[in-house]
Amino acid sequence: IVASPGSRPRGARNPTPPPFATGCLMPGSGLSRKFLDQSATLPMFIILGLFLAWAMQNLGFVNPYWQLVLITVGINAILATSLNLVNGAMGEFSVGHAGFMALGAYTASVLTVRLIPAAFVKLCFPLAIIAGGLLAALVGLGLAVLSFRTRGDYLAIVTLAFNMIVKSTLENVESVGGPRGFLGMPKLTTITWTFAFVVASVWVIRNLLHSSFGRGVLSIREDELAANLMGVNTRQAKVLAFAVSSFFAGVAGGLYAHFLQFINPRMFDIVKSTDVLVMIYLGGIGSMTGSLLGATVFTLLLELLRPLGMARLVVMPLVLVILMIFRPRGLVGLSEPRWLLPLRERVLRHRLRAAATASASSAPVEP
Repeated sequence: IVASPGSRPRGARNPTPPPFATGCLMPGSGLSRKFLDQSATLPMFIILGLFLAWAMQNLGFVNPYWQLVLITVGINAILATSLNLVNGAMGEFSVGHAGFMALGAYTASVLTVRLIPAAFVKLCFPLAIIAGGLLAALVGLGLAVLSFRTRGDYLAIVTLAFNMIVKSTLENVESVGGPRGFLGMPKLTTITWTFAFVVASVWVIRNLLHSSFGRGVLSIREDELAANLMGVNTRQAKVLAFAVSSFFAGVAGGLYAHFLQFINPRMFDIVKSTDVLVMIYLGGIGSMTGSLLGATVFTLLLELLRPLGMARLVVMPLVLVILMIFRPRGLVGLSEPRWLLPLRERVLRHRLRAAATASASSAPVEP
């Protein structure tokens, strides 16, 4: 056995592979190489993306304007991916995402301006961003507990009221600038940090949705009553999904504040929440790829239509209306590329297809 891969003692029988490996990941098979190649696709994209982000930031082969556009695309991608967890995967309707973004933005800004010494600001920047996300998650957790029994339009009203409460509160707190806004943050949001947080948000939400907990979240979208009867803890699933979504909205807010170096309560009104809704419906509700694509298309279209001035705010809704007429599920719909799925999920889907094909081929043909 040690001398050559195919040798074995005389009289010994071939070992029976475990059921999970049969026909799926046997060493040396073409299917094994196929799965391993697809598993390496995502890490390769991440490494390549980090290298390109570092090169654009330090080598300067992309002008500052397009660097700002790419950072905006990344921040919008985090917002769209996190909101899609609630509006797409769970099937609820939240319109208060900008409120959580405001909490993260103000928390991270206060930390970097007033609490963290100037000598350690760059080192503690990711901790400040995570702290802003944690505060947003804590508030989102409380809001989810209070509004657990509300659904659909009623949840939209609750989250809309929350957004207005956050905006009004920040306008009346003079310690953070009140209606004048808060400034003095160093410009710490770079392409590299933005890309790193985008990868982290996609990785966490992807693994969450393909876990047993994520299946419970998806079952709420299909039929909450049936999911409850089948033993799914719908209360826990809704509350935790809302908290995770709020956390990444706070992270996006912290990046946004240290990108503009100035924040104002008017930046986080219902219009900002509507922009995030447009992104996820443009790309495809319930699809992580759709959220990323919708955020990219939405941001780039706004920049390309900037010469039109205020008319671009009319063109974008018209584009969305036309898209909803001809592609009501968005640009991507519910589909996901295979390389974005976890390896275990791809193996499971292949086994199910192979079993369905085998049962169909072995079924007796009626005369």
